[in-house]
Amino acid sequence: MSKRYTITSALPYTNGPIHIGHLAGVYVPADIYARYLRLTGNDVVFIGGSDEHGVPITIKAKNEGVSPQDVVDKYHAIIKKSFEDFGISFDNYSRTSAKIHHETASEFFKTLYDKGEFIEETTEQLYDEKANQFLADRFVTGTCPKCGNEEAYGDQCEKCGTSLNATDLINPKSALTGNVPTLKQTKHWFLPLDKHEAFLKEWILEGHKKDWKPNVYGQVKSWIDDGLRPRAVTRDLDWGIPVPVEGGEGKVLYVWFDAPIGYISSTKEWAEREGKDWEPYWKDEDTKLVHFIGKDNIVFHCIIFPSMLKSEGSYILPDNVPANEFLNLEGNKLSTSKNWAVWLPEYLTEFPGQQDVLRYVLTANAPETKDNDFTWKDFQARNNNELVAIFGNFINRVVVLTNKYYEGVVPSASEFSAVDSATLAAVKAYPDVISSSIERYRFREAQQELMNLARLGNKYLADEEPWKVVKVDEARTQTIMYVALQIANALATLSEPFLPFSSEKLKHMLNTKTGNNDLNWNDVAQKEVLLASGHQIGKAELLFTKIEDATIQAQLDKLEASKKANEAANKAAEPQKDTITFDDFTKLDIRVGTIIEAEKMPKAKKLLVLKVDTGIDTRTIVSGIAESFTPEEVVGKKVTVLVNLAPRKLRGVESEGMILMTESAEGKLVFVNPDDANVPNGLQIS
Repeated sequence: MSKRYTITSALPYTNGPIHIGHLAGVYVPADIYARYLRLTGNDVVFIGGSDEHGVPITIKAKNEGVSPQDVVDKYHAIIKKSFEDFGISFDNYSRTSAKIHHETASEFFKTLYDKGEFIEETTEQLYDEKANQFLADRFVTGTCPKCGNEEAYGDQCEKCGTSLNATDLINPKSALTGNVPTLKQTKHWFLPLDKHEAFLKEWILEGHKKDWKPNVYGQVKSWIDDGLRPRAVTRDLDWGIPVPVEGGEGKVLYVWFDAPIGYISSTKEWAEREGKDWEPYWKDEDTKLVHFIGKDNIVFHCIIFPSMLKSEGSYILPDNVPANEFLNLEGNKLSTSKNWAVWLPEYLTEFPGQQDVLRYVLTANAPETKDNDFTWKDFQARNNNELVAIFGNFINRVVVLTNKYYEGVVPSASEFSAVDSATLAAVKAYPDVISSSIERYRFREAQQELMNLARLGNKYLADEEPWKVVKVDEARTQTIMYVALQIANALATLSEPFLPFSSEKLKHMLNTKTGNNDLNWNDVAQKEVLLASGHQIGKAELLFTKIEDATIQAQLDKLEASKKANEAANKAAEPQKDTITFDDFTKLDIRVGTIIEAEKMPKAKKLLVLKVDTGIDTRTIVSGIAESFTPEEVVGKKVTVLVNLAPRKLRGVESEGMILMTESAEGKLVFVNPDDANVPNGLQIS
């Protein structure tokens, strides 16, 4: 164990709220790790902050007709509050628009510049003549040269994960205007990653072959094996941190260079507030630096940022980068633009007091080495069958029986049976078992072990049956309840990293927040007594509540609405039919009419039988609109009628014409009818 831990979590872009993909990939595992380390008595700083200089910010601002500062102010506040309400226990949550960050990033760049660590080059970059600006990374889309994805961005292909330069794209186009960009010369500074290849091979490929996750190690190895190339650290933009050297006018630090320095500036901000020295947390070899990120950030945290730190010379390097893969939603990739997501602010509103349920499910389905899937049915099942039926059921029985038998006073134990002794010994083994998993970043496995402790408690009560024994053996009942209460207090402590709100609630129930009964992690394994005889506990409260089918269906309905909206937005117009002559058109006799009667066609799901006043007669028309309209809805409706269509029998009813309809993007039938209700029946449409 190290003396000191600096834990960072990827800085979210402030162009939208947090969703479950962010939580599962980065913030829940980072929080579990930080809470665990604090419980084991370590010196920990857990750092976060908002990334406010990315091109997605400027795109969002342009789309909304506001300034980039307006965008980041809005979403920084939303994100920060969501994290607080969800229980992500940052020691400091900062933002890259803060003065301390601008100063830290500028100083870092200047140090590397003065040491000659950059290459200065005039290169050709993509330029949008219509927008009159250079196109940085996400202002360009095109075809990925690696996998052929036609929607790759100028910095990365999200389909295959390849990191790109905008000029690498095939058939690039401007995301601002849709124009094909031209090439124009501009001067920039580059970090020569190729210079650091030997160091990276030794540090990662040899030094971390056994302790880094295979998905992380494999991606890094692929990058290094492919050969590293210089990467620009500046961009032609007006939103960001100005390049602090001569010739940098009109340029800013590229976001991937500026953002990871945000970890350092956030630590400085925390240290100033707490009256601490920030440097040991970034420059002392006794400090363990761990980055929690998603797989799309592996290259930045394992190759680029370490190369920056190494170039500066005074910083430690990350001990581990336990990046997760992606979380899908109901079998489809999460997409913020398509609203295919479970947004944290919405969850907190719609599931009040159930933060731990989402934390539990996201950890149980954590995409630790491969992509995984979140489904609402699984969310419901894990809550009802695991949290409620196992963990909650055990605690409820223990607290209820203690209050029933002993008025809430922990009883004294007499002689332990072999089962009692084995159970208490098993409880003391759990801290080490769970620790082993956490310290190897296997949070899903660690949480399973926590639930195994709850299962142990349930099995112990079910086997020992104190509700039966109490009728014949008072001393034995006291011992059973004493043992069960030891398990309950162990759960109150060991659940805190995973289920912090439930842990707090359980400690309140057991009345252990003061005195010697509030345990730290190691106490569970080392103390003979975890909850002393004679201690007064509180009344029972439900730790978890059952989630009903209707609640889950409401969430599925929201996603279905998003799916239909996306289909509508992407629905292309039908191509034009073959050209006809004016004479062909004049053959059509189209008139204004009114539906005066309507009824369903017997035994036909789609058909309505209509009586239509065409102005020249009243005729019967059979129309396939019954799934979209009731007979009552269409009576009195002005319609457009093709009156000279040859009659045709449908289910024995002769139909003399056709009502003209179209279909909306959502698939809903719409009447093609005159806007002016005073247009008389019979008028021809030409």
